[in-house]
Amino acid sequence: MRCILAFLALFLAIAPARAAGNDATIDTAIRTILDGEDEPTAAALATLKTLHDPAAVAPLIQMLFWTDDQAPIVEALTAITAATPGDKFFDWMVWQQDHPEITPYTLYGGLITDLFGGLDPKFRRFLRPDIPHSIRLEEIVWGGVKVDAIPALDDPKMIPAAEATYLNDTDLVFGVALNGDTRAYPLRIMNWHEMANDTVGGIPVTLAYCTLCGSGLLFDGRVEGAPATVTFATSGLLYRSNKLMYDRLSESLWNQFTGRPVIGQLAGTGVQLKTLPLVLEEWSHWRTRHPDTKVLSLETGFTRDYAPDTAYHAYFASPDLAFPAALHNHALKPKDMVFGLRAPGGVKAWPLSRFEGGAVITDRVGLLDVVLIGNAATRTVRAYEATGHAFTAGGPDRLTAADGTWTIEEDALHGPNGQNLPRLPGGISYWFAWNGYFGDTIAP
Repeated sequence: MRCILAFLALFLAIAPARAAGNDATIDTAIRTILDGEDEPTAAALATLKTLHDPAAVAPLIQMLFWTDDQAPIVEALTAITAATPGDKFFDWMVWQQDHPEITPYTLYGGLITDLFGGLDPKFRRFLRPDIPHSIRLEEIVWGGVKVDAIPALDDPKMIPAAEATYLNDTDLVFGVALNGDTRAYPLRIMNWHEMANDTVGGIPVTLAYCTLCGSGLLFDGRVEGAPATVTFATSGLLYRSNKLMYDRLSESLWNQFTGRPVIGQLAGTGVQLKTLPLVLEEWSHWRTRHPDTKVLSLETGFTRDYAPDTAYHAYFASPDLAFPAALHNHALKPKDMVFGLRAPGGVKAWPLSRFEGGAVITDRVGLLDVVLIGNAATRTVRAYEATGHAFTAGGPDRLTAADGTWTIEEDALHGPNGQNLPRLPGGISYWFAWNGYFGDTIAP
């Protein structure tokens, strides 16, 4: 961290403060702290404590990430805010999430542009002092990698199921079935790439996987108003422990969990990606249901260790978060898995534990009657419209209702009288992520 700090201090020296009043004083003090010299840093912190301006809080919290000597910065933060959330960057970032009334000084956009741009000039494609944004810039966190350092897979090579001898029966895959085209994207590969831009059943799609929040979502690449198919890649920046992906047309940053652009040209335009059905399932189950499926080849064009349980092993095994995100409902642990459904008029999540041993759950979300079929052991849940039917389990790939037996397919439930009830695009995630974006919308 010291070598990064020295580089940043050299880089930032060419970007002096540009405003008058407290803003200029705060900017000068913060950049002095980044220099890392003891006496000037102590004087800068004393100046900020004397100012007692809340506008200095956000940059001081950012300094906790970039500097080694954190105690004096924590002391200054406490002096300005009278808060004592903890002595680490994580603690203060969570506190900041809960205090949107405390806004940063006007030069903050320039500060983080210079900070991140000093690490990788490509970050300047996404950040600049006057960049449009619909999220708080002070909550952006560097994820520890440069732009595209987690490389997206574009039109990846797919192979027949019979050739996927590298897969174990219990390996988890993301399963996609569109217009008769079925494909499997193993997590042991997706953990390294997190994004796959592909065409399935003639539909351009992006499989966006946030390993930090356990969320895989399938987005339709046909975006209204876009001059071409929209594809995505990884920016290396985070917001509330969720990846900020970027589109390659406008280079706007998008929240992976909500499918909305949040920083850049498209921020605040009302654009939202359409989600398509995606399922998480063990390879043996997916292959049995779809013997003609294609599956990702190990020939990705990148050199990675695609053995099971390699990437993010420590994170997946730990109950702790790696990056700051507030949790306001402690009915579940932060990294407990939930299945979340977003429907017209409402959203709702069900703890994955509700599907222990296999379960069929009927419920209502917003304006829709829904039925969920799942198994906690494999983190597999599919959701469909129910439209007034009271379904119960009726055997493998079958449901029973008052009007007879229904067949469970990927696209829909098919009834005895030619009825079809469409699949709904829900998804698995960690509880902290769902709670952070959708609040206490959890099934009792």
